[in-house]
Amino acid sequence: MSDDKATIESLTELVSQLSARIDALENELHRYNPYDEAPEEVVLAISAACAAFLGKRAVVKKVRVRRGQTWAAQARSDIHHSHAAFGTR
Repeated sequence: MSDDKATIESLTELVSQLSARIDALENELHRYNPYDEAPEEVVLAISAACAAFLGKRAVVKKVRVRRGQTWAAQARSDIHHSHAAFGTR
């Protein structure tokens, strides 16, 4: 039983250390790429695409960074709805 307790204690300590490292890495990541700001390269690429499409210089006033599965979910939905269900004609 004492081996089990020692193992649990060492695993608990290891999890604690790893959690601290993850927190530090996430803080470092957010410092360089905050959630609410798009990287400058992305904004420039969007501006260039808008200018090419419109045929004149465009001003991008706002870019929202969205994280999640929204695009993937919509694509899956489109694929599912584009096929007829089995057994229907």
